[in-house]
Amino acid sequence: MENLSIPAQMRCIEVKDPGQSSTLQLSERAVPALQAGQVLVKVAAAGVNRADLLQRQGLYPPPPGESDILGLEVAGTVVAVADTEQQHWLGQQVFGLVPGGGYAEYVALPAEHLMKKPAQWSFSEAAACAEVFLTAFQAMTQVGDLPAQGRLLVHAGASGVGTAAIQLGKLFGATVAVTVGSAEKARACLALGADFAINYREQDFVAELKQQLGAGFNLIIDPVAADYLNKDLQLLALDGQIVVLSMLGGRYAKELDMALMLKKRGQLLCSTLRNRTDAYKAQLVQRFIERCGDNLGEKLQPVVAQSFRFTEAEQAHRLLQSNAVVGKLMLCWE
Repeated sequence: MENLSIPAQMRCIEVKDPGQSSTLQLSERAVPALQAGQVLVKVAAAGVNRADLLQRQGLYPPPPGESDILGLEVAGTVVAVADTEQQHWLGQQVFGLVPGGGYAEYVALPAEHLMKKPAQWSFSEAAACAEVFLTAFQAMTQVGDLPAQGRLLVHAGASGVGTAAIQLGKLFGATVAVTVGSAEKARACLALGADFAINYREQDFVAELKQQLGAGFNLIIDPVAADYLNKDLQLLALDGQIVVLSMLGGRYAKELDMALMLKKRGQLLCSTLRNRTDAYKAQLVQRFIERCGDNLGEKLQPVVAQSFRFTEAEQAHRLLQSNAVVGKLMLCWE
């Protein structure tokens, strides 16, 4: 089977004047050239992530040599392959991670980073899966180690990673608690399977979880950091782990209680996914497929809050910035 017909140019969304006053604009670029081991995907949908907001502000540049176009996860159809070993991917509907370039009509990525789109999923649902489920899976199984029948706490439980972590935690047999910022988000997380959902705007989540659970957490997934770290320590079980994914609350933690960390033999771990090596990502994808692949579309379901056209990317970014979203925002060409 030969590569499908591919134009020389493609539409994409570019960042104009990176920084606090940046804007997004529709533009044209050359279709990416394939390197060994890569495939070319005609993008149908791409996920919107907080990393995109940071990159357009100039705070989260792409890894060296990668596209400066925004977008870390896509779904679409494979239209070209670099090597005969990838011929079986041609014409397949897929989704996967990219280190950049997702806000475009075509994107190149290693074949080993692909996953087949479940037939029952739309392209929006598939594109909503890769970044958040792999991030949560990595936190639970490769960076941290959630024990069987363990206790998991997830901050920002209604976020994309949060909604994925709830489902993965329940699939792995864990007791799952989340913190959220509204009653609506708490209800959504409970509907996904969370055992406890605490609205931090109305309740002291440390006191509430100590009272309701009566035991510490083996693993805490924290995208907030800053002052949350001392609260995490109060909730940590003996030999527990805190996995920090981002710094929504700020980069500094005041007076971190190391005595309590030592007392609990706790571990403070930090992780990113975008700047990992291709080999690492390929291994992560393979492990995720082996352990969770049969549950995609069944027990594991991406939560799509709203889909926008790519030309409405600015609106999607404003909505994500508002923190009024449960799950993922998506961009679609059609």
